[in-house]
Amino acid sequence: MVVFSITLALLVIGLFGLLLVHAHKLSNLVKENLEMQVYLDRDLPEAQLLRLQQAFSSKPYIAFRDRQPQVRFLSKEEGARQFIEQTGEDFQQFLGDNPLRDAYILRINSEYTDSLNLRKIEQELRAESGVHEVQYVQSLITSINQNVRKLSLVLLGFAVVLTLVVTILINNTIKLALFSQRFLIRSMQLVGATSFFIQRPFLRRATWQGFVSGTLAALILLALQQYAYLQVDELRLLLDERLIGALLVLMVVLGCVIGFFSSYRAVRKYLGMSLDDLY
Repeated sequence: MVVFSITLALLVIGLFGLLLVHAHKLSNLVKENLEMQVYLDRDLPEAQLLRLQQAFSSKPYIAFRDRQPQVRFLSKEEGARQFIEQTGEDFQQFLGDNPLRDAYILRINSEYTDSLNLRKIEQELRAESGVHEVQYVQSLITSINQNVRKLSLVLLGFAVVLTLVVTILINNTIKLALFSQRFLIRSMQLVGATSFFIQRPFLRRATWQGFVSGTLAALILLALQQYAYLQVDELRLLLDERLIGALLVLMVVLGCVIGFFSSYRAVRKYLGMSLDDLY
């Protein structure tokens, strides 16, 4: 029953941790889908276009996907075709020319999507030879950053409260399990056993129970995650193996640590109680 109770408590933490991991990955994906348009001077030679693409691709703030820099060239002809498809109006017929410019569409790494970094990136791109103008939706990016910051604070607050509640639950579970052993502890004291000798088997057992519970909770969490991915295939886009692996290890470590210290406190309490208090 102790292992069952601790497993359920750790599973609750694991489920909330999984929510945090997916929320973090989702916020990064949203940020990395934000684009910066770099409009070029007219009639640039092919060599200069290639130089600009190589220069943009080497920037540390460019997002990568499948090890490829997210730098896309958009010619003025392609831009005109997309505009006509979206609006149904061919502006070239009454203008007699295509006023659009060639452009590079850059996706920025999520670590650089705050307002201060974006302004620095804009200034750096404007300084490049052949660049006419740099545009991005600043109000949208500011709004996304503010909402992500608020959501992170709320989730972090819930995580702290939930961890505290689960720690108390596990602590009380182990204390109740040791309550029936209080007279055994007193008997060992009466025959001259030292405090360390008395504590050692209880601490070993509680740590082992925490390890088993953490492992079971981690396996159940993995099974639930895989089931969710089978039901909603798009969730795989939010998979972050590094963070999920750290979460599973944390569950096992948390089970061992809480089990050890809860058992230590409970045994110390019974070691210092009088016979009347034990009854």
